[in-house]
Amino acid sequence: MAQHKITLLPGDGIGPEVTASVVAIIECAGVNVEWEKYLVGAEAISRFGDPLPQDVLDSILRNKVALKGPVTTPIGTGFASINVRLRKALDLYANLRPVKSFSSIKTRYENIDLIVVRENTESLYAGLEHEVVPGVVESLKIITAKASTRIAKFAFDYARTHGRKRVTAAHKANIMKLSDGLFLKCFRDVSKEYPEIQADDKIVDNLCMQLVMNPNQFDVLLLENLYGDIVSDLTAGLVGGLGVVGGANIGLNGAVFEAVHGSAPDIAGQNKANPLALLQSAVMMLQHIGEMKAAQKVSEAIVKLLASGPEHRTRDIGGTGTTSDFTSSMCALLRKSPS
Repeated sequence: MAQHKITLLPGDGIGPEVTASVVAIIECAGVNVEWEKYLVGAEAISRFGDPLPQDVLDSILRNKVALKGPVTTPIGTGFASINVRLRKALDLYANLRPVKSFSSIKTRYENIDLIVVRENTESLYAGLEHEVVPGVVESLKIITAKASTRIAKFAFDYARTHGRKRVTAAHKANIMKLSDGLFLKCFRDVSKEYPEIQADDKIVDNLCMQLVMNPNQFDVLLLENLYGDIVSDLTAGLVGGLGVVGGANIGLNGAVFEAVHGSAPDIAGQNKANPLALLQSAVMMLQHIGEMKAAQKVSEAIVKLLASGPEHRTRDIGGTGTTSDFTSSMCALLRKSPS
């Protein structure tokens, strides 16, 4: 059995708990992994003086894949977002967020199956801000043809590989005619290389309205960085929230698979955290490293567990169980599953 070397970043808050759960479940699925574990965030600052030490980046560059728990990002002050620094440092230009309904998690909508593709490196998230004069702050929005073209290609390639029929780009080119106009032009240019895939676009505020009226009309959504951050959370809300969807940041230098929810320090250490989002990300990671059978086994076990009763799921998704209950139940299902 091939052994995989994977960088493990447990994070903080509930991060270590959900990460330990997912590591155990991957082992129960029969995947042989050597984990290289590193600290990031507040604890890394206290030990090493940097929330994202160079050793972490070196490990991801060496292994080409990482699994990351949630990390607290201070609001307004403190260190810069670890997520943003990772994406910039490793040029993880594509953020991929599959959003799919679970029939056993009741929401306002059914049978949702969306893919959100978000450009990960520029727009207002370039972080180029300065104070012009006291009381006046300027933030620069950066859009380039290079980044816009490669994320459009990523979206269309994903659609082609996974049998998707339509890619919809979101923009505000009616107002930001140069920046969003460039993003839209690149999308339209790239779409000509994929004639079998329908390509259309929506003004981002209209897209948000359409998503809450009839989300089933969409297939693959392509967005620049800030819009993608907002819309990916909106779509997660359609299927039960950030606790049930996975996420990946992918580039030529590697891929980081992460929980997209926060670190929930208020419930840390209480055995209440829901590992499902990070487990969904781990399924994507298993597919990425070629462990297709294991990924399928875990996906099937998730569906069975969620349908089996409230005692196996955590309170945030209508259950009565604990983190440990979820983990042990998943492992029991995986052990019964045929190899």
